[in-house]
Amino acid sequence: MIIDRSLSQKSVLSSRRGAAEEQQPLVIIVDDDASVRDALSELMESAGFAAVSFSSTQALLETGKLDQPGCLILDVRMPGFSGLDLQRHLTTNGNPKPIVFLTGHGDIPMTVQAMKAGAVDFLTKPVRDQTLLDAVNAAIGLDAARRAEAAKIKGCVERLQTLTPREREVMCEVARGRLNKQIAFDLGISEVTVKLHRGNLMRKMEVASLGELIRAWEALPVGMRMANAA
Repeated sequence: MIIDRSLSQKSVLSSRRGAAEEQQPLVIIVDDDASVRDALSELMESAGFAAVSFSSTQALLETGKLDQPGCLILDVRMPGFSGLDLQRHLTTNGNPKPIVFLTGHGDIPMTVQAMKAGAVDFLTKPVRDQTLLDAVNAAIGLDAARRAEAAKIKGCVERLQTLTPREREVMCEVARGRLNKQIAFDLGISEVTVKLHRGNLMRKMEVASLGELIRAWEALPVGMRMANAA
């Protein structure tokens, strides 16, 4: 069987390019005014951002774009599902995607509502290009920090799951500041065994010091820590 290596290489390059594009921060613009969408897309792209625009929140929700890194630029008042409605929807569904509101119809109560719900900024039209770009930069930075923290937590949870039940018990006690001899007494095992478990769990958790171990423990979801402490 003869393999067309040129086609195979093209397929690999295309796959890699697609994966890279999915990781590139994306500025999602939602506004029912086509001229505004075009102007904002042009501004974002001129500043080096990838951008995509939608005429309604419903159109956006039908895509998978909300899962990509980046932020949203949202109009507040639009036909159907408004910008504030989308913000509530994302928060309720555990997707606190950073939002920059840009509207010509804002008022103080609306601004307060949006900011309390986690908006990065609430800007009114017309807005200076640099003011909007600064808000977008802040939103993308916030998204990157949240994703890094989520990845850290996910890694800690995955490594915790490799521990034996006894190693989890020892880890919990160590994180509470208990000494080896105290842990040995509480668990009814020898101090040597505690040291062995402690060494094994630190290797599995990929930590090199007590401080790192405690930080790994504190990074775990509260419910998981309580379950292991029970």
